Amino acid sequence: MSKITNNKFKKLKKILVLSDTHNYIDDRILDFASQSDYVIHAGDIGNYEIIDKLNSVSKLYHVYGNIDGTEVRSESNEFLFFKIDNLKILLTHISGKLPNYNKKTVNEIKKTNPDLLIAGHSHLLKVEFDNKNDLLFMNPGAAGRHGFHLKRTMLRFTVDKKKIDNLEVIELGSRSSLS
Repeated sequence: MSKITNNKFKKLKKILVLSDTHNYIDDRILDFASQSDYVIHAGDIGNYEIIDKLNSVSKLYHVYGNIDGTEVRSESNEFLFFKIDNLKILLTHISGKLPNYNKKTVNEIKKTNPDLLIAGHSHLLKVEFDNKNDLLFMNPGAAGRHGFHLKRTMLRFTVDKKKIDNLEVIELGSRSSLS
């Protein structure tokens, strides 16, 4: 009879990534967040109520964005570096254009050597490997209703020992319509 180890049944970490809510959150976003082990918000949160709601359903990592006021900024940073299951993640709102990021982001990449860089701001969904900086770049698009984007989007994936798997785009509908 073979020996069964607990490692074979280790639970994958479920991650939800969103950005640019701009004061808007709905039950659909909260439902996806509640199904996740971690929620990562890449800035332009809007108000502290969004942070409270996301924190109430999952473990939240977040940074402030350019539209965020004093209340959100007092509880956030411009950059946040953390690990989930040994995956090194650097989070910011404005990174600049891949692979030639702005100076602050380049300095943070050199300091932290992340496996994954997550940014928002552009409202443009993008996932691309950055060969120059040897990292995966993700921008989840915008989950809110303010901006020029046509579709509201988020990203979801699992992590197991630094490995990102099951990456999917979640479409929340048109920017101009309620969910």
